[in-house]
Amino acid sequence: MSNKLTTRNENYSNWYNELVVRADLAEHSEVRGCMVIKPHGYSVWEKMQRALDDMFKATGHQNAYFPLFIPKSYFSKEASHVAGFAKECAVVTHYRLKNDSETGEIVVDEDAKLEEELIVRPTSETIIWNTYKGWIQSYRDLPILVNQWCNVVRWEMRTRLFLRTSEFLWQEGHTAHATRAEAIEEAEKMLEVYATFAEEWLAIPVVKGVKSPAERFAGALETYCIEALMQDGKALQAGTSHFLGQNFAKAFDVTFVNKEGKEEMVWATSWGVSTRLMGALIMTHSDDNGLVLPPKLAPIQVAIVPIYRQLEQLEQIREKVMPFVESLRKKGISVKFDDDDNRKPGWKFAEYEMKGVPVRLAIGPRDLENNTVEVARRDTLEKNMVSFDDVEATVEQLMIDIQQNLYDKALKHRTENTREVNSWEEFTEVLKTKGGFISAHWDGTAETEEVIKQKTKATVRCIPLDAPEEEGKCVFTGKPSSRRVLFAKAY
Repeated sequence: MSNKLTTRNENYSNWYNELVVRADLAEHSEVRGCMVIKPHGYSVWEKMQRALDDMFKATGHQNAYFPLFIPKSYFSKEASHVAGFAKECAVVTHYRLKNDSETGEIVVDEDAKLEEELIVRPTSETIIWNTYKGWIQSYRDLPILVNQWCNVVRWEMRTRLFLRTSEFLWQEGHTAHATRAEAIEEAEKMLEVYATFAEEWLAIPVVKGVKSPAERFAGALETYCIEALMQDGKALQAGTSHFLGQNFAKAFDVTFVNKEGKEEMVWATSWGVSTRLMGALIMTHSDDNGLVLPPKLAPIQVAIVPIYRQLEQLEQIREKVMPFVESLRKKGISVKFDDDDNRKPGWKFAEYEMKGVPVRLAIGPRDLENNTVEVARRDTLEKNMVSFDDVEATVEQLMIDIQQNLYDKALKHRTENTREVNSWEEFTEVLKTKGGFISAHWDGTAETEEVIKQKTKATVRCIPLDAPEEEGKCVFTGKPSSRRVLFAKAY
């Protein structure tokens, strides 16, 4: 295998697939459509989890866990919900295997058929709202602010590591409220949490908006979303927050007695992000040399490579470097001093570059004499010689500078690739030759949205929350429109 990745311009899809494997993030498993997340990839996901979990708890949420299996009858209670997920559901029909007496093969025991088939959860609204029925009687029991970290299964036909797999990891928040206003406030609050996380941790600028009715979550009255633009001009939905109204409360008869002693239905939200964020991270920042990670999410933020020929030289370098290493660690910066003598420095440089380590330091005997160290930053590939006396302050500042530079670069890309169009000819030409976000008028009908999707594969990614009112005409039908929406091809 060549040490070089396929370039992004040569074949973006191949570049992505090769990078995921070469950067040691994940690999395909023997189970069709499922992946193995490797330690380096899982370490990035763990840092995402910790940051998000802290943000959830800061807004009053608690973690819980609900069953993986959902009785099939639960799905039939909310018609739009089952319609939205029916084609992706994995179903458990039996609970035992046996040896075939004639062939000796392991087969399903037909005598062990379940009385009611079980769905392997594609999402947990139904099992959770059936549970909430026993938790809620009075207004004093509200609100319920619960989140769970878990895996879900959606039987995808075409899969790609992190972006779309049959099984994936995520968090799903499920909250219950006494009033419509409180539930809407919750859904909007969690959208803000996701947007803050995306921009401040992933260094990915996002557009906050609402989905069109056709693109809403199954069973929701409103779906809020954050949309990001990848390097290849395609959009990626990075997170969603749903106002569910009273649909699930009605389906599972979840009521409460209000302060006036009257019985009311509960109001609901759900919200989630998944390991798809790993794909967003890769496709927003990485380059033809490999993975590029924002410092806040890098498992190793600083790698130090000693260059030596004799063990005595290694010990001299170690003695010089370790106080600096310990000082950085106390400041919360993760550092690896790589003294593995099974690999040459050149191999280590290439490996840390491929894995996206934000800062790499190299120091040898001559550097000891000169009291200097080579500092390389992953985002720009710049290298500079720095006095050892200044290297700690330099590294601390680089943690800030690299994080900001990645965000600024991604924002510039999105700005340059967001274009207003006012006619169907413009729409199709921009989509064909440039891609990106297309800001255009749409008549608001599902029929027009579907025709545009069929003709171009572009969908309404969102109706931006900050979109001003602007009289115009739908680019396809010419019918009146009151504001622009964002179209794009998407993952």
